[in-house]
Amino acid sequence: MKRWIPDTIATRTLLVLILGLTLSHAISVGLYITDRTSALMFSGGEHIGERIATIDRLIRNAPEAERQRLIELADDPRLRITRTRDSAVDEQPTDGWQADTLRNALVAHLKNSGERDFRLRHMAGMAPGHMGGAAVETMMVSLPLPDKTWLNITAPVETPEPFWSLRFGLSMAVMLAAVAMLSALVVHHLTRPLATFARAAQRLGVDVKAPPLPERGPAEVRQVTRAFNEMQERIRRFVDDRTQMIAAISHDLGTPITRLRLRAEFVDDDEQRRKMLADLDDMEKMVFSALSFARDDASQEPQATVDFRTLLQRVCDDSSDAGNLVTLEADEDTVPYDCRPVAMRRALNNLIDNAVKYGSRAHVSLREGPDSVLVTIDDDGPGIPDDRREDVFKPFQRLEQSRSRDTGGTGLGLTVARTIVRGHGGDITLSNRRTGGLRVEIRLPR
Repeated sequence: MKRWIPDTIATRTLLVLILGLTLSHAISVGLYITDRTSALMFSGGEHIGERIATIDRLIRNAPEAERQRLIELADDPRLRITRTRDSAVDEQPTDGWQADTLRNALVAHLKNSGERDFRLRHMAGMAPGHMGGAAVETMMVSLPLPDKTWLNITAPVETPEPFWSLRFGLSMAVMLAAVAMLSALVVHHLTRPLATFARAAQRLGVDVKAPPLPERGPAEVRQVTRAFNEMQERIRRFVDDRTQMIAAISHDLGTPITRLRLRAEFVDDDEQRRKMLADLDDMEKMVFSALSFARDDASQEPQATVDFRTLLQRVCDDSSDAGNLVTLEADEDTVPYDCRPVAMRRALNNLIDNAVKYGSRAHVSLREGPDSVLVTIDDDGPGIPDDRREDVFKPFQRLEQSRSRDTGGTGLGLTVARTIVRGHGGDITLSNRRTGGLRVEIRLPR
């Protein structure tokens, strides 16, 4: 059932408006037609009653020799008049509000002639001689004359148009067209800020330093926009403060490390001196990596459209020139991509170096999809346990089984790479290959 329900606020609101207005319009037209029918029948009954009473007075007051001629003159397709010895209407009274309306009108107009006995019958069917035999309702009235004959008058009463008529269909179509157009404009205007907020939220996940949204529109929209901009500003200050703190701590650690290195030179024990200098080298590398990470995070490298295949080829060639076993599988077609080139090269370089360092070699492949670019990096290393795949992305985290100090890693390579990729709206996933080794997938949106 849910699949038949529209999935967007705009279509749901538009559907509710159209259904509600259609129902209210149908009810209003029904009430109008009912009231109009009652009014027409009432006015028609009054008019017919008055004419019948007038004709009855003329014929009753005319001489016997003139009565037939008056009947022939008064007879027309709209009011058929005959004179018979017996009443054309039986004595059984006709019920119904149409008959009651005409009966009341006759009583009112015939009261000047005293108490009159008349018979009335309401019929639905073909009216002879009226409009070529059209289907109408008719009222037949029989009034007694002084000579014991009966004056029979048949008056057609046209019925109003039915509820489901062409006029009703045209009225409904015009109303629906007008409501659909106006409602679409209003709904689009009201829901457009939601689409703007969705795009702003997606952009905030990629670039926390994106410009604020303009505060315009109704009061509620301006209030939400103002709250969103304030939230973005607080997040930006939070990130900047933490980045500056990391940079400051890393910078301040450089001076004591240098002093410790100088003092280690005066240690007489060669073995202890070598170990101390090795530890200081590790500390210096970690401090340098932290500074580089903070500096790159704080930088504002401009976006540029590059050939992603060429960029990836250069990274692979640089690693191969350094003596690493790196292969690239990619089509010769150009893959245009909008990114921060220097940051993207650093992320790819970190991932390829990681594969070469811990998996002997790196096989890189590039695939282009309609809405994303997929880079796959395979190595021949031991892989990563399922429960530790998220840990390797944490700063200064290394797996002791394969990421030892002898490799020279500081635990920031994958952290930096994922930060850059996520900054472009993508993500990195790790999985163990069935044939052995680790597979790294970098998926970047177009």
